[in-house]
Amino acid sequence: QIGENETRASPGRPAAAERRPLSGCATITHMTRITLATPALLFSAISLLMLAFTNRFLALANLVRGLHAAYKEKPDEVLYGQIRNLRTRLDLIRWMQVFGIASLLLCVFSMLLIYVGTIGAAEVVFGLGLVLMIASLALSIWEIQISVDALNLHLSDIEEKRSPRRPPSR
Repeated sequence: QIGENETRASPGRPAAAERRPLSGCATITHMTRITLATPALLFSAISLLMLAFTNRFLALANLVRGLHAAYKEKPDEVLYGQIRNLRTRLDLIRWMQVFGIASLLLCVFSMLLIYVGTIGAAEVVFGLGLVLMIASLALSIWEIQISVDALNLHLSDIEEKRSPRRPPSR
């Protein structure tokens, strides 16, 4: 007897979803198997992220070259601070790319595991790929914050120079 919200598995094929109670108070639908299409969904997202990360890296590399030349010409503590900031950002972008590429590799490997029929291992590998993608995105947020902070420093410097000087209050 199948209830209104239940599904039956065909012979030799698992049910698409099964009902499991959650702490005795609610019922949730839990997907039990992934297909070849599941990891493939991330390919376009990972490709776009890698393109964005590479563009950031190239822009910073050009900036570093320019600051390096300016520092060699006239050493300045402000320039040195900017170069240190850029080194941190370059390191973050490198790790963003490493985690993104590793995520892509794990997605491809999980597809291979699905193809050969080891679904449980494929689910674990795909989950690890998702964790690496989350790490890559978290590093991206951190790098963006560093970039925004540096730009705000430049803007505040300009704003201070442009604002009218007030006489000291008595």
